[in-house]
Amino acid sequence: MYGHQGKILHVDLSKNKIWTQDLPEEWRRLYVGSRGINARILWDYCKDPEITWDDPRNILVYAPGAVTGTTAPASGRTSVTTIGCTTGLYLKTNTGGHWGAELKFAGYDHLVVHGAADKPSYIFIDNDQVEIRDAKDLWGKDMIQTDALLKKWHGEDSRGLYIGPAGENLVRGASIQCSLYHAAGRGGGAAVMGKKNLKAISIKGSKPVRIKDPKKFAEIAKEMRDLLKADSGAASLHQFGTAGSIAAVNELHAFPGRNWQTGYTENVYPISGQCLVEKGYLKRRVACFGCTIGCHRYSAIESGPNAGIASGGPEYETFGALGNGPGVIDTEGVIMANELCNRLGMDTITAGGVAQWAIESYERGVLTKDDTDGLELGWGKIPELLKTIEATALRKGKLGNLLADGLKIATKKVGQDSYKWAIINAKGLEQSNVETRSAKAYALAFAVNPRGNDHLMTETFAEFGASPEAVAVIEKVTGDKKWAAPHFTEHRAEIVRWHEDCYEITEALGFCVFTSTAAYGVNPDNMARLYDAATGISMTEDEMMFTGRRVVTLEKAFNITRGATREHDNLPWRLMNEGAASGPLKGAMNSQEELDGMLDPYYTQHEWDLKTSWPFRKTYEKLGLKDVADYLDKMGRLP
Repeated sequence: MYGHQGKILHVDLSKNKIWTQDLPEEWRRLYVGSRGINARILWDYCKDPEITWDDPRNILVYAPGAVTGTTAPASGRTSVTTIGCTTGLYLKTNTGGHWGAELKFAGYDHLVVHGAADKPSYIFIDNDQVEIRDAKDLWGKDMIQTDALLKKWHGEDSRGLYIGPAGENLVRGASIQCSLYHAAGRGGGAAVMGKKNLKAISIKGSKPVRIKDPKKFAEIAKEMRDLLKADSGAASLHQFGTAGSIAAVNELHAFPGRNWQTGYTENVYPISGQCLVEKGYLKRRVACFGCTIGCHRYSAIESGPNAGIASGGPEYETFGALGNGPGVIDTEGVIMANELCNRLGMDTITAGGVAQWAIESYERGVLTKDDTDGLELGWGKIPELLKTIEATALRKGKLGNLLADGLKIATKKVGQDSYKWAIINAKGLEQSNVETRSAKAYALAFAVNPRGNDHLMTETFAEFGASPEAVAVIEKVTGDKKWAAPHFTEHRAEIVRWHEDCYEITEALGFCVFTSTAAYGVNPDNMARLYDAATGISMTEDEMMFTGRRVVTLEKAFNITRGATREHDNLPWRLMNEGAASGPLKGAMNSQEELDGMLDPYYTQHEWDLKTSWPFRKTYEKLGLKDVADYLDKMGRLP
């Protein structure tokens, strides 16, 4: 087999059983790879709505992309798919680093973990040798300690994927990490691993990835590298990372602060990518497998009372969630909070989101000093923020146990209208730091995201029109470049639909989505041609994008089995009812009327029912998903 290795590895922790399955040939055309095939596997094993995130029947599916392990640029991404503990719905989360390529080199396209071990365990893979091993010496260790032990046992050339204390403690914002600082962070996949008593997966591989047409593949890969090198945004991503855009976003009054009560911060420089570079905190730039951009950071504090603290990052989202959000406009404060999250295995977006809610709840008197275990929470208080993060990750005290279950549960426990300042939608995921009150394609994308309201399923960055390449994308999608402005509601459905498909095929192939939806050197046309060269499976650009639509609909169908309807496609109360605090769009908000005006054409383009948001039978059958329609029909969930 070319491109793919042709094998799915299954490990059942309950039965101590290991087996392989041939990768079905039809799946390579229908779902391409990684995220797409993962969604199919999750549907096949877990479509029964009685299977919850903490049920041993829930599975975890890990998969590098269809071209991961090759010379395709920035193609080292890995998708992890499961039933998420934060929402109880479909969860796809994605990570970079080098672990995914190593799984491919070991000879596998997908790893499916079933059941739950009766004691702490880890999986060791060395090509055809696969074992379930005792993890008693790893349990309780943080990420750095875990990585060091795995490398000591299996060699410096091994690659590890693991959870920290937060995952062991079933914290719903716990992060799966690999290659030390690369995180599949959103949705609490690490808690699913923790529930299965699965601490880590260590891999060594030495098998090549075979290419059908090496000459053609090399030419297209070079074309992609050249386009990325020439892209307007790629140089800034390399130099300053994702946090290089913070100053510009702040000037637009779109950088959320103090739990989304403000959109502009005076002197935001200390929490920017420029500050990391110019003040000497940045020690090196880090690239994932095969990446020519290198947007990841490694930062350290070398002098003063905080000397010796170092970690991967911080990135834009972390500077937002642990900096501007809790009012910590302090470089070292954010580096310390970020390092704590990395060590304990916490998603920085959720860690910051729950901390901000707690601070505002304390200010309002909804949480008392007794509820916070004596902490006097407040904006800009670094020691208190660090203690809140640690308490959450370790489920320590009243505050830690409250926040560890996420805001969906915490607001129900606390009551007193505290949901109004919890930045979650009906699905329950803490929102990432995009100001949807002024970016309308993002608002729609966040609302319909199957895993909750964040940007990492459908990145619509092009709507800002921040580069010639972005404007060209909007013109291609809508027919007119004038729609490359974020405050419009017109044509947002087309923009979101196109980006959904593009994002999905990007991940299915294993590319970093920065290359196709933030920079634009990787695009549907050259992805289709590269897939053909790699596998011998010929697809046009439109056919490749159609596979994206198929997967998006399958992900939607999975949530429908769990009762999801149109009412779940919404936005947080605060963003729907309180206007933006400042700037040229002061007072702007996401009203229900406005959202409905975007949802209707979005559902129409998908051929989904307007009332329920459910796909019609004819839609499933058009997409080759008749068996999915049949199952939902028996449940009474076809419109």
